[in-house]
Amino acid sequence: GVVVFAAGVRPRDELAREAGLAIAERGGVLTDLSCVTSDPSIYAIGEVAAIEGRCYGLVGPGYTSAEVVADRLLGGSAEFPEADMSTKLKLLGVDVASFGDAMGVTPDSLSVVVNDAVNQTYAKLVLSDDANTLLGGILVGDASSYGLLRPMVGERLPGDPLALLAPAGSDGGTTGLGIGALPAGAQICSCNNVTKGDLTEAIGAGCCDVAELKKCTLAGTSCGSCVPLLKQLLEAEGVEQSKALCEHFTQSRAELFEIVSATSIRTFSALIERFGSGRGCDICKPVVASILASTSSEHILDGEQASLQDSNDHFLANIQKNGSYSVVPRVPGGDITPEQLILIGEIARDFGLYTKITGGQRIDMFGARVDQLPQIWRRLVDGGMESGHAYGKSLRTVKSCVGSDWCRYGQQDSVQMAIDLELRYRGLRAPHKIKMGVSGCARECAEARGKDVGVIATETGWNLYVGGNGGATPRHAQLLAGDLDDETLVRYIDRFLMFYIRTADRLQRTAPWVEQLGLEHLREVVCDDSLGLAAEFEEAMARHVDGYACEWKGVLEDPDKLSRFVSFVNAPDVPDPTVTFAENSGRKVPTPIGMPKVVQR
Repeated sequence: GVVVFAAGVRPRDELAREAGLAIAERGGVLTDLSCVTSDPSIYAIGEVAAIEGRCYGLVGPGYTSAEVVADRLLGGSAEFPEADMSTKLKLLGVDVASFGDAMGVTPDSLSVVVNDAVNQTYAKLVLSDDANTLLGGILVGDASSYGLLRPMVGERLPGDPLALLAPAGSDGGTTGLGIGALPAGAQICSCNNVTKGDLTEAIGAGCCDVAELKKCTLAGTSCGSCVPLLKQLLEAEGVEQSKALCEHFTQSRAELFEIVSATSIRTFSALIERFGSGRGCDICKPVVASILASTSSEHILDGEQASLQDSNDHFLANIQKNGSYSVVPRVPGGDITPEQLILIGEIARDFGLYTKITGGQRIDMFGARVDQLPQIWRRLVDGGMESGHAYGKSLRTVKSCVGSDWCRYGQQDSVQMAIDLELRYRGLRAPHKIKMGVSGCARECAEARGKDVGVIATETGWNLYVGGNGGATPRHAQLLAGDLDDETLVRYIDRFLMFYIRTADRLQRTAPWVEQLGLEHLREVVCDDSLGLAAEFEEAMARHVDGYACEWKGVLEDPDKLSRFVSFVNAPDVPDPTVTFAENSGRKVPTPIGMPKVVQR
């Protein structure tokens, strides 16, 4: 068989053609070095621009062309310089990167090559004729050196060229030389033209972590490939990275998890007395509550734990902006019976709730008073439904397509797999919410690659993707393992989730956690059991599965827990007068406290 990779960018120049602008020989809007087209009133930038006949198709030259046009519009005379063609790609799990004069076209240039057949890596550095200046290079199989090597292009080498190609971790660092060897003018972030000098200046002005450096300098805010270098630079500049959870605990969340796991401590008061100080705060209390829930099957409202929960966990429902609550019953994989649909509709009608089908294939009922929650739960539980955990830092939903039962393209039973996964991981408390998706084929109707755990069917099994999420910084999940059978798939997800729960920071989604660990290290831990913890992870998950119980049902069966669900303690039968509603285009919507009850259109 033959495998053909079609790589590159085809410029969408249809509009320019229709407008009569000059087109380059291979497509793209033809411009000069000032990025002006054949019409002096029109500029072209980015991947559609053929600057002096060449389309670059990379983010760096695209930004440079935008800067040239911005300068021209302001009356400047900027011209497009020699383009930075450095790039780092991911091809089916293989790291590939090139930078500078990667092909050695510079006259009299020299090449240093390390071809490691054992580890299946290849690295080449192109040097000047005196072997003192780095001109470019290529990395295949292991591109961990890219972040340090790219800024050195055009600079005098700080040492032996072979030291630059030392394998990752051979001397405790990324390469044989650290970021301290880079000159101040070295460009760390090519996307936003941020130099090492810019970063050290920001650190000197008070930026003490990666987030502040990104905010102050914009480094790492585009493609993100330079983010690991930002952390290295902070360490090189002697900026100590605090691991303290808050002012009451000097330990990190992961360290507190290990303390709780290794001791018999089951209360916040005992933990802070022995390992912390003070009385706690709104940071450490929910974190400890999550850790306690992750390490046992106790109800989260049992005893002292109830006082640790935030408002949503405290009432097992999501509080809305007007003080009312929403109720979301679990619908595993989006699979629901007509009787359950009717039950939800009857409850919404009887309690006057607004209903909305969520992005995770469930039905959300909005507008319930706190004293109505147990009444709503009782009807749902009696109808065979349970808590959907829409309120906790836990598994939310496992979305699925219709799979092989109905879809003509379906390769595996994605609906049943989604149901099995949701019922297995329901109620699992974690550092942040977890979403999953299962698609029955590569057409990806469940959008699995936008989830923390994504499963996509193949002809022979399942591909497992991890570390995707939406939010402020959407990320695509990355392939962890391919063509897995059902049993292996579940084992790997068990290990992935327990490793995440044990080691992630407070409120850290899986995407930044995976980025921080590195996909290869994660694969070694989850698939190869490099830490020897696989059995422990699987046993912990088995305990969770065996100990799961619906939290709504737990409240209904306990009079003490039920007693907290009142609007006013001294008048439990009086509804909260601050919860009001307004009619808005036929929809019943909440009126925020203090706002007028009539919405004008």
